[in-house]
Amino acid sequence: MHRILFLTLAFLLLGLASLTTVRVPVVVNWRFALLAGEFGHGLWLLPAATGLAAYLMRAGHPGMTLATLGLCATAIVLFLKPAFQAAAIARQLPERMRVQLGGEPPARAPFSLAGFFERVPAAVPVRPLQVRADLPMDFYRPAGVPPGGAPCVVVIHGGGWDSGDRHQLPGFNHWLVAQGYAVAAISYRLAPGHPWPAQRDDTLAAIAYLKANATSLGLDPTRIVLLGRSAGGQIAAAVGYAAEDPAIRGVVAMYAPFDMRFVWSISRDDDALNSLKLMRQYLGGPPEGRETVYDTASAQLHVRRGRTPPTLLVHGVIDTLVWHRHSERLAARLAEEAVPHLFLSLPWAVHAVEFNLRGPSGQLTAYALEGFLARVTAP
Repeated sequence: MHRILFLTLAFLLLGLASLTTVRVPVVVNWRFALLAGEFGHGLWLLPAATGLAAYLMRAGHPGMTLATLGLCATAIVLFLKPAFQAAAIARQLPERMRVQLGGEPPARAPFSLAGFFERVPAAVPVRPLQVRADLPMDFYRPAGVPPGGAPCVVVIHGGGWDSGDRHQLPGFNHWLVAQGYAVAAISYRLAPGHPWPAQRDDTLAAIAYLKANATSLGLDPTRIVLLGRSAGGQIAAAVGYAAEDPAIRGVVAMYAPFDMRFVWSISRDDDALNSLKLMRQYLGGPPEGRETVYDTASAQLHVRRGRTPPTLLVHGVIDTLVWHRHSERLAARLAEEAVPHLFLSLPWAVHAVEFNLRGPSGQLTAYALEGFLARVTAP
């Protein structure tokens, strides 16, 4: 009986580990893929222990024992694959940043085994603010604000445009503050009650509020970076590119879409997000008759040589929620217009790559973001 149990467990562990290589099926929660990719450097111990137990209790049924050992060995390799791939990317990343962004990247290593055990930055007090009655903001202020104020990162949450709020991944905001940046995490009005361009208007209102209250908040109103994840990445890029505001020094968009007509063309009711429903809620329906709405929401259409702010794109290759191709297409457009940018493509990763800043995706993202922010917010 125990041999069957070990074999079943080995199958399940291999299935989980395989999510570092293949897109998670629609019927499986995508968070299992996040678990495998960003915590596999610890999860490999489970198939190792299973294989060892199966070997120690191997009397009789050698075929079943060998099968269990083979499955466990494969699972170990797949769980550790992201770490090896991250190490390969890390070897090239500093030079890529020098060439594509200019300036010097951070002096530390982009990825290391020691990084798996780094301490989480201490939390700082969060100050709740109201841009408007319906537009709350959480403000994180760094210690030791320099003369002239700290640069500010405006964080725009994800959630398919119909959910989510400013409380998303607060540990990431505390990490930004530890790097010396003020953070303004905003909530915006949600679809379907408030379709685009309400989200654009809310983001612009938040920026205007930060500029008007820069002195009391201890920030530099001329050094602002928009950072968004998923749906928030679409908002950050669309706003940052169309505004042509010199105070917006850079845009960071993580696993986001940028050409909304293209998004509609590939959306289906039976995909992981029920994308057609989200698009109808957010943009009112198909592109026909709504060309202006679609175009103003599409950052890719607003890329302009010499006017588009430097951009950092981060995307997992096997993301099932937002296709990696969206970031590929924007990166190609940025290259056409000679806009400084860095596209960090992570072969094992899915959504929420920055969820675990000590994982393979988290370490590389933190390194790229640290260098990017230092470059674009330099006085």
